[in-house]
Amino acid sequence: MEIRGAALLPATREDIELHTSDGLTLVGELALPADRTPVATIVALHPLPTHGGFMDSHIIRKAAARLPALADLAVLRFNTRGTASPRGTSDGRFGEGVSEVADVAAAMAFVAERRLPNPWILGWSFGTELALKYGREHPTRGTILLSPPLHRTTDDELRAWAGDPRPLVALIPEFDDYLRPDEAAERFSLIPHLRLIAVEEGKHLWVGEKQTYRVLTEIVRAINPAALPLPTEWAG
Repeated sequence: MEIRGAALLPATREDIELHTSDGLTLVGELALPADRTPVATIVALHPLPTHGGFMDSHIIRKAAARLPALADLAVLRFNTRGTASPRGTSDGRFGEGVSEVADVAAAMAFVAERRLPNPWILGWSFGTELALKYGREHPTRGTILLSPPLHRTTDDELRAWAGDPRPLVALIPEFDDYLRPDEAAERFSLIPHLRLIAVEEGKHLWVGEKQTYRVLTEIVRAINPAALPLPTEWAG
């Protein structure tokens, strides 16, 4: 079977709920390798829900569909407050990236409760704002940013990462709608150790299998490089 599009590879998948400190229930899914212990865990933060972002936004959905089988990674994805998907609707309403601090904390509490190993935060677009604002206070192994717009993240919040030794990787599309590589290099110069990857021909939404494969490859390169190169066929 060719691995592309909606291909769903073997995994143990569980519908889960997260419980926030302000009393909300958030819906999500945990995908684990089917027959092995995960080597690390992705905590995925989706794009802006007021512009169609949710736990099934395609890169996050494909990470959950492929990476447990291809890279031995657990993938936790969920709808932030007020966000709906076929899995269901999370309680509350969109908090402009402010009250979502509790959503990130609830996800990390779930990771700790389940003893999921070596968590990495993966943010896409709006999700990168949550990662940059709130991820630093949690015990993660690193953070990956896809198409960060840097609309809500302040320079002071960026500077706070400069003294943090954990890996920070940013994938910047050449033709991004909000932040292109040159401007990203300037903004992220406040974090000297950040690894900026400019993706040729990339766009904000990473549409198409070529861009999907590149993004998933860079995620795995950061978290579990021994699993590279990612296969493009599945014989299982």
